Amino acid sequence: MNKIQINEAEYLNKVQACWLGKNIGGTLGAPYETKKTMNDLTFYDPIPEKPAPNDDLDLQLIWLIMLEDIGVNPSLYHFAEYWKKYAIAYPWNEYGFLRRNLKRGLMPPIAGCFENYFLDEMGAPIRSEIWACISPGDPQLAAATAWKDAVLDHAGGEGMHGEMFWAAVESAAFVINDPKQLIEIGLNMIPLSSAISRVTREVLWCHENGLTWKETRKRIILYYGHNSPCHAPQNHGFTLLGWLYGNDFGDKLCKAVNCGYDTDCTAATLGALLGILNGLEYIPKKWSDPIGEKIVLHLLTRKGNLKNPPRNIHELTNRIFKITKQFLIKNSKTSILGEKTTLPENLYSLLFQNEKAHHVLRSDIHAAVSLVNDIEITLYYFGEPVIKPGVDKILGISLKKNGFKLKNNVFLEVPNGWEVQFLDDEFEQKRFIIRASEIQNFNIIHVCLPQINENKKIKFVILGPNEAQGYPSGINIPRPSFKGSDKEWLEKIGISKKRLKENSIRKKND
Repeated sequence: MNKIQINEAEYLNKVQACWLGKNIGGTLGAPYETKKTMNDLTFYDPIPEKPAPNDDLDLQLIWLIMLEDIGVNPSLYHFAEYWKKYAIAYPWNEYGFLRRNLKRGLMPPIAGCFENYFLDEMGAPIRSEIWACISPGDPQLAAATAWKDAVLDHAGGEGMHGEMFWAAVESAAFVINDPKQLIEIGLNMIPLSSAISRVTREVLWCHENGLTWKETRKRIILYYGHNSPCHAPQNHGFTLLGWLYGNDFGDKLCKAVNCGYDTDCTAATLGALLGILNGLEYIPKKWSDPIGEKIVLHLLTRKGNLKNPPRNIHELTNRIFKITKQFLIKNSKTSILGEKTTLPENLYSLLFQNEKAHHVLRSDIHAAVSLVNDIEITLYYFGEPVIKPGVDKILGISLKKNGFKLKNNVFLEVPNGWEVQFLDDEFEQKRFIIRASEIQNFNIIHVCLPQINENKKIKFVILGPNEAQGYPSGINIPRPSFKGSDKEWLEKIGISKKRLKENSIRKKND
């Protein structure tokens, strides 16, 4: 089977345009973020002197550094460790609940969904571009890698589906440019039943049946709208709306922002996609000149002391290029970089392949992943990570290396006074029953690995019922303490009290 080959110079041009478009869209939308009313923009307002700092870009720089540090086959464990290193200061919504779960000792993917109301929000869809850029022409690889990222804080939610969709669309956009075909490729990577899939089909229907963009916006809000301005399905629809209904680069971005809600995210994703589709030549100077190529880090990224972040878009592009060559050689059977672009006759069949994406979607998210000697140890909770007094709890253990399941002779060590009983080897796992009459809030289970080392033990956490009493929907966890008053802190990160009050979810916590 012939591979898709992409010319290196063309690839570099598109990657640089991707991040420039990301910065432009994020900067355009930033002043209007969380406002649910329609806007009437035709250009930046106010006109900026530099790019707006944005977690949409910054969080992807963490993954860049992770890939540079540990190589091109990161485990879910690595994603969690690098988040703890560099993104733990982010307190909002899904980020905050990931922070809470990591501090409780839970690991992804369970840390991304347990007691996390916000798993349907935009924090994951905004992180799609890096996976597309290192998987150009291999949409299923981009989507499968995006899954690892998304389950950190959106496991099983629409945020996860949104990131997988956009990673696939952006990956395919390196080699084809028809919007409908690109959208169909993205849809092929996610469940038909997901809200992201359904709102996508609604926007396509509206566009193909002659509805105006304002009528389409109204239908998105009516059928997929949510109280939270950061809810993923409605904002996903607005990004598609801008793409399909806009006339040119600027008009597409402005239409997305003019829909309101999570405007920095919708326009940033769209700007990145348009950059990949058309390259630097497509981005008008009037849009790029006000912000230039500089990368301006968010205050909370700086709080995390991110090591050696790229200073500008050009540096970011070159560092991604080095990773991409290795990533494709190691992981892709579909595409490579080369001297010239060569598209095989079965191009669309290659782009529509989705086995990798659907394989990860079948993963059990009620689990926690750790790592030792390149072996992934997964503890399956079979539901919530909680044990109740006097009630049997089943746990499963699997070992995997380089994607392949290993036979295992693991056993469990449980707290003093608990009982553990081997159950069976079902589901390619070793399963155990544990029980206890007295349970603490935080309980340590050790998975013992005699096949690696007779003394090797991996720690996992299981909570007691007093530590798992739920959390009210729509309410954030308390913000971490920073020097200065709350007002000063909010102003530093670009959020005014007034804007918080416009978001009724955050208003409850204000």
